[in-house]
Amino acid sequence: MRLFLFAYFIILPSLMFSQEGTLIGRVIDNNGEPLIGASVIYRGDVTIGASTDAEGNYILKLPVGERKLICRFTNKVTDTFTVVIRENKLTEYDVTLESYGDLLELEEVEIRVGKFDKRPEDITVSLEIIKPELIEDKNTRSVETILDQTPGLNILDGEPQIRGGSGFTFGVGSKVAVIVDDMPLLSGDAGRPEWSFIPVENIKQIEVVKGAGSVLAGSSALSGAIHIRTKYPTNEPLTKVNIYTGFYSYPRDTAQIWRDNPSLISGANFLHSRKIGNWDLVIGGNVNYDQGYIGPPIQDEFIEQSYPDTISNFTNAQMVSKRARINFNLRRRSKKLRGLSYGLNGNGMISESPMIFAWLNDTTGLFQGYPGAVFLQQQTIFNLDPFVNVNLESGSTHKLRGRFLYTDNEITANQSNNSLLYYGDYQFQRSYKQLAALEFIGGVSGTYTDSYAELYAGSGTPDNSLLNVSGYGQLEKKLWEIVNLSVGGRIEYFSLNDTVNAIKPIFRAGGNIKLHQETYLRMSYGQGYRFPTITERFIQTGIGNFGVFPNPELKPETSSNSEVGIKQGFKFGKLFGYLDIAGFWQEYDNTIEYLFGFWDLNSPTGAGFKFLNTGRSRIIGIDISFSGKAKINKNNTMTFIAGYNYILPKTLNPNLVYAVDSHPVNPREYSYNNTSLNPEDNILKYRFLHNIKADVSWSFKKKLSIGFSVKYFSKMENLDGVIAEFEESTETINTIQNIRYMDYFEAHQHGNWIFDARISYAINEMHKIAVISSNITNNMYSLRPLKMEAPRSIMLQYSFKLGGS
Repeated sequence: MRLFLFAYFIILPSLMFSQEGTLIGRVIDNNGEPLIGASVIYRGDVTIGASTDAEGNYILKLPVGERKLICRFTNKVTDTFTVVIRENKLTEYDVTLESYGDLLELEEVEIRVGKFDKRPEDITVSLEIIKPELIEDKNTRSVETILDQTPGLNILDGEPQIRGGSGFTFGVGSKVAVIVDDMPLLSGDAGRPEWSFIPVENIKQIEVVKGAGSVLAGSSALSGAIHIRTKYPTNEPLTKVNIYTGFYSYPRDTAQIWRDNPSLISGANFLHSRKIGNWDLVIGGNVNYDQGYIGPPIQDEFIEQSYPDTISNFTNAQMVSKRARINFNLRRRSKKLRGLSYGLNGNGMISESPMIFAWLNDTTGLFQGYPGAVFLQQQTIFNLDPFVNVNLESGSTHKLRGRFLYTDNEITANQSNNSLLYYGDYQFQRSYKQLAALEFIGGVSGTYTDSYAELYAGSGTPDNSLLNVSGYGQLEKKLWEIVNLSVGGRIEYFSLNDTVNAIKPIFRAGGNIKLHQETYLRMSYGQGYRFPTITERFIQTGIGNFGVFPNPELKPETSSNSEVGIKQGFKFGKLFGYLDIAGFWQEYDNTIEYLFGFWDLNSPTGAGFKFLNTGRSRIIGIDISFSGKAKINKNNTMTFIAGYNYILPKTLNPNLVYAVDSHPVNPREYSYNNTSLNPEDNILKYRFLHNIKADVSWSFKKKLSIGFSVKYFSKMENLDGVIAEFEESTETINTIQNIRYMDYFEAHQHGNWIFDARISYAINEMHKIAVISSNITNNMYSLRPLKMEAPRSIMLQYSFKLGGS
């Protein structure tokens, strides 16, 4: 009898389950977008299940017969379905999960971020997310203007700064990685982000990672990374067109008016995306015309008689910025080989714009350029990015991507440069179920830059090259459904002109634990490493009265970042969202700063800028952000995002002599203490200790929308004291036009508030009109020495949208 029971309950079921078939399929949402990480579970045995991959595909072995399964995904309606499994046969079943509709759920949980496509709550670092609605509502012509609305991130004259990780460098040698669809977007020679090259009309979301992110983002992510994701087509074709026109107001101080009519702005962008069989096609573009708010230089009449300005004697028409850009994404999903996709992305842009480094003076010349400190640039830039993605039935993903980037900058006064960049990356990703769903990402990448510019002849030749090869890997593990752990490493190798070589390993680790319903505590530690760019080492120019001097001995800089943060979800009636508070500690070694000094007595003043290693520094601070949504009633909805950032950036070796000038008799030593305008508290130069950002939007019946934004920058605590010395030298040398800054600086020792506003009306689902104003109070303010920010601008925008629901 016992043998019979054993056979009945043990042997017979095992024989039945040995008769298996395979179920495959794809899980998508009602827009046709793949749902990554959706669960498909067999109801007869909940230990049998699968998760979807990056394309939404799943594969599952099931016993033969009629089987009932469930499919679920965060914030989607769970679906139950039945399939018939035949022995050794392939059964296909695709699932579409619907949204909860008008249920008041926390919107942010629908979002997936990072290379592991995690929920924001599960991430082990500080993260801000910018959604496409805000990008469109603010008539974003170039992506840096919307990034500047992000708590903890400032864009200072084109340069991204996260938590005070860098000072002021004219955008050269960015310490923040800029990545579009997992492809780096910094120029090969200067490490400068090309903001206007990014297709703002097709952005799905932007993720701003705060803190050292060099393990997965690359060596430029010393203080953080900006990840921009673009969209692929949904099942319904989409066509969008935006047309805008407007103007800059005259400065509030009528003495600063430099032209007879307000400067005009106009432009348009378009996007069309669709699926054609197994092909995905996206094409977009932008044209922009901007007369600018800063006028051409004016030379002093007395100096002009003997030393006429032949470098920057420009007209109003030459100070106009113009650009045209077109981009495409082409992807094919293979019919024969399930999980295989391949394609080609491309982007091209031509532009003309002035490069303005200093104002005329601090009395009536705030909105005009200084002679010799204004250049005209004509830029041609394009890239081609081939790629192949393979998602195997085993659950592993292979990605192979490449890039060819060509940049040619024709700049007046013999400042031209061009470069070719070649980039390749192989990445492997897999979730190991036999190791309790341990997730792994690893790969190898390489970048080679070939640069030609007389501007970089500080190396001894205008031809320069830079090679970077790196290997990286990161593991992530979820425990007990409440703990997320991550650990990773990267090794970087650099070779500059085949003579300067460097190799450096870096490490990161982090953890996130769910303490209570919608309460998440996270901790992270990360290292960063950045090798100096060709520009930082070798730039050499003496145009006009300013010089920029090379430093071939410039060393790589390193960083470490520690952080503890808590993210709390909340729901009070019809108000819901997240409050995030983080404390951070960042340390930098061989900190690279762009400093003003007297470096060459053979030039007219000997004064100018130079990239220097200034020793060790530390930045501690607190980062608070608050975002959410309030569904007041059926017709009224409010969304908001706000943040406050406090930093305490200090040098750790104020007496370190990091440079000596070229005086033949009494060479001057440069240290933090003797070069700072205000060295008393050891505060690093060109930083704002307090920063506030906020944006609020109210919508009525999804037709009328009113939005309001605010930014606050506290006063700049410290800067190069040599700027005051340079001002004094221009007063005593009668062949150099007097430049003034210190009176303005001392008179504006307070913070700056900047307010923006917008209103839009949707005529119907296809047509919308909007009025957008930036700096609505027309505040006159400066965020970096010798450069005014834009006065008020008022724009009228018309938007057309067809399909893509």
